[in-house]
Amino acid sequence: MFKKDNWTLHVTVTITIFFILLTSSSFAFLSILLARELLPGLFVAIAPLTLTIFAFISSTVIGTGISLFVSRQLFKPLDDVIKSQKKVAKGDFSVRVASPRKGTIITELVEGFNSMTQELGSTEMLRSDFINNFSHEFKTPIVSIRGFAKQLAKEDLSEEQKKEYISIIVAESDRLALMSSNILLLTKFENQQIVSDKTKFYLDEQLRNCILLLEKQWSKKKLNLELELNEVEFFSNEEMLSHVWLNILGNAIKFTPEDGTITVKCTQDSESITVKITDTGVGMSDETRNHIFDKFYQGDSSHKSNGNGLGLPLAKRVVDLCNGKISVKSQIGKGTTFVVKLPKEKV
Repeated sequence: MFKKDNWTLHVTVTITIFFILLTSSSFAFLSILLARELLPGLFVAIAPLTLTIFAFISSTVIGTGISLFVSRQLFKPLDDVIKSQKKVAKGDFSVRVASPRKGTIITELVEGFNSMTQELGSTEMLRSDFINNFSHEFKTPIVSIRGFAKQLAKEDLSEEQKKEYISIIVAESDRLALMSSNILLLTKFENQQIVSDKTKFYLDEQLRNCILLLEKQWSKKKLNLELELNEVEFFSNEEMLSHVWLNILGNAIKFTPEDGTITVKCTQDSESITVKITDTGVGMSDETRNHIFDKFYQGDSSHKSNGNGLGLPLAKRVVDLCNGKISVKSQIGKGTTFVVKLPKEKV
């Protein structure tokens, strides 16, 4: 691609120079013909050397004028890119360069620059959101623990109040512990490039075990579990992959109202394995769906629901490490479906 782009640029410059030379020479030639027609006597009296000098000067002046005009039109986007780069260097990622006509190498350069600034702006926004959300998620339970610990220091508390405050402190401590654990896991997986400690195991059995681990949560809400699990043997890191199912199932349980239904399907073909987890929960908006795998992002901006926005990014990273794909389909009030596709690996 680079060689092709270079070749295109060379051809463009060559054609432009040829056009300028041809145009300036043509204008000079026409000027001489015009002088010959209008002033034939003077034209005969002019020495050949003087005529040559006149042709050279006129060609140079015309060529310079055309070059200035063409270069300004041709390279104006480059000047805009250079000026915009200086703004980007100062941290302004909102700059965009007006794209010239399609089909030129400069168009590709401008479009590439605009895509880069857009991506940098998105990354900066995510970084800022990450810091803000992390501060909020970490600070909230600490403030809560501190406040209820102070309340416990009072001597006029009843036993019932003490139990309530202790219960809240334990719950907030568990929340902090889970957050710390997820952050460590996510950091570990983000710095990991390959899946190690692979073993053969049955994926359908792993899904059943994960559902049993979450039995307390879905039983409390009287949820209906519908399982369609074909026997599937898989070769990967069993412990790592369990985080995917626990997080997706945990979300499905959390956002599905009482007496709702969660369906788990596991199928395979000659090349891949597909796990589909569907719930009849509250669903999510397009904006939430677009950011569902961003760290610390929560569709519930009020943070009323338990969670820290790390489970699904963790699940996606594990799926990526397994060279798989994870997608989500959802509509407000119509539930959510997560689809995980994993390629079959030869042992």
